[in-house]
Amino acid sequence: MTLLITVFAAVIATTVWYKGMPKNELRTGILCWLYWGASIMWFVDAVFEYAELGAAYFTPDPIDMLNDTFLGLAVVALGLIIWVVRLLVTDPKGVIRDLLFHKGENAGSKDEKTA
Repeated sequence: MTLLITVFAAVIATTVWYKGMPKNELRTGILCWLYWGASIMWFVDAVFEYAELGAAYFTPDPIDMLNDTFLGLAVVALGLIIWVVRLLVTDPKGVIRDLLFHKGENAGSKDEKTA
C-alpha cells in the first residue's frame, strides 16, 4: 500500500511539474525527487519482503494494510511539508520578502503620522 500511494503521488507531482515546466515557479521538481525516491525505497522493501514471505506477501492482513495506508499517507504529507518549507525559505516569487518589507514600511509610516 505504501508503494502504491507513493507511486501515485510521484506521478501526480511529475505531471504538475511537467505542466509548469517552462517557468517552474513552484519548484515542484523537489517534490518529484522526494516521491520517486520514496517509491524506489518502498519498491526495494517490497522485493525483499516478497523474497522473505513468498506468495503470502500478496495476502496481507487488513490491519497491516491499514497501517501501510497510514504510513503511505504520512510519507506523502511529510514530502509536502518538506516542499512547502523549502518553497517558503527560497521564496521564488518574492511574496514573503515583499510582504515583510511592505509591512515594515507601513508600520514606519504609521508611526510618522502619529508623531
